[in-house]
Amino acid sequence: MKKMLEFIKSVRAEWFKIVWPSRDDVVHATIMILVFSALATLFLFLVDSALNAIVGWIF
Repeated sequence: MKKMLEFIKSVRAEWFKIVWPSRDDVVHATIMILVFSALATLFLFLVDSALNAIVGWIF
């Protein structure tokens, strides 16, 4: 029982050390993720189209 209380106290102490990101930080991170996801999608689409054209030309 003593170890459980120590664990709960340490969890509570760590909880108060958490620094949550601001709204602006979350918005900027979300925008960056969406932009890089779109760029990765475009890149993979172009590579897939090029490889599809090459394979179609060969066969």
